[in-house]
Order: sequence, then structure tokens, then C-alpha cells
Amino acid sequence: MARKVVSRAEKAAEAEAAEKALASKKKKSSKRTKTAENVRMRLYWGVFSQNLKRVAVFDFDKKGEADKRAKELSKGGKSPHFVQKVKEEIKIE
Repeated sequence: MARKVVSRAEKAAEAEAAEKALASKKKKSSKRTKTAENVRMRLYWGVFSQNLKRVAVFDFDKKGEADKRAKELSKGGKSPHFVQKVKEEIKIE
């Protein structure tokens, strides 16, 4: 049986044509995505229990009060409380 002779140049041309066809299909199928709205956030100090439950929230400029509240809740051998920053979304009315 005789084998068919395959030209490497022809095979390379076929591969390039297939890549171009695939690339053109990808460009056509692009969808417009909706841009995300800018969400405004506000920073607070939160007092949390050892179980990560938020016990109290204070404005950002009142960190001293938040620390004081955490120490007050931690007294007497109770579970320790700590202060951490909390970001919340501002809802526009």
C-alpha cells in the first residue's frame, strides 16, 4: 500500500486558518458586562466576643470608648472581648 504524502506547509496553513477562525468567533461572542456601581462604605469600631459575635458598634472617632467597653465586658473571668474595624455600606435614601 502506498502512503499519501503530506505537505508540512499545507498542514501549517490549515492550522493557521483554524486559529484565525477560532479567534474571530471569540471576538464576536463577547458580551457587554454591567459596570459595578460605586458603593460607599463607612468605617466603625466593633466590639466582638470570643465567638466573633458583634456586641457593640462605635463611630470611628470613638475608639477609646470601644476599648473601654471591651475591657468592661472581659472583666470577671468572662470570655475575652476585642475591638476590630467594621465596614458597612451606606444606604442612600
